[in-house]
Amino acid sequence: MFASGAGPAADPAGSHHERRIRSFQPRRSRVTHGQRKALERRWPHWGLDVDGLSRLDLDALFDTLPDGAPVVCEIGFGMGEATAEMAAADPGTGILAVDVHTPGQGNLLRLADRAGLSNVRVANGDAVILLQRMLAPDSLTGLRVYFPDPWPKKRHHKRRIVQRAFLDLAAVPLRSGALVHLATDWEPYAEQMLEVLTEHPAYENTAEGGGFAEPRPPVRPTTRFERQGLGKGHAVRDLLFRRV
Repeated sequence: MFASGAGPAADPAGSHHERRIRSFQPRRSRVTHGQRKALERRWPHWGLDVDGLSRLDLDALFDTLPDGAPVVCEIGFGMGEATAEMAAADPGTGILAVDVHTPGQGNLLRLADRAGLSNVRVANGDAVILLQRMLAPDSLTGLRVYFPDPWPKKRHHKRRIVQRAFLDLAAVPLRSGALVHLATDWEPYAEQMLEVLTEHPAYENTAEGGGFAEPRPPVRPTTRFERQGLGKGHAVRDLLFRRV
């Protein structure tokens, strides 16, 4: 699809790491002309493949920000509209946004380029490998997972990303005081998220009374998935925990 180095690889970690149960499904959809041009223009500087072969130097990756600038990892950003809005609202924070959807990657780069945002970097691949192998301990000031796939069928619950093992993994690159912000419109998944986070000793709930964060934290814009969920009558739940 793209010349070497000009776009995301099809399966960057496939030949390096054993297969495991994945929490995502690669989606096939057409890359528009604007998305393709953004990938060709910005991917060599603002994109990276999650191959799990080396640690990221976040100061070098976010070379447009001062050394030591806060960096937040966002897992699963869809088409990137909310990510671009959050980046514009907080230009001093780097956003490392990871997803596997090429049109969404191209769209986020297009939005960032058009708005003159220099604090967004797009990672292509498995977020678990990114957290486990490519981020140094105490390197992140936040983690965002908005509207992950709820895998509603019981036999698929093992594919949900927010599980005890995932929280164990995320605790390593999250520094003390880092904020973990989750959101979902699937009530059973929201309850599971709240349960596993509440039980985990590495995290504490910032919500008064220990429940969901209400009202919606202002840092999170309304997303496309949120509007779809609200249109179906779903209740949207936010969880805001702090790394202890």
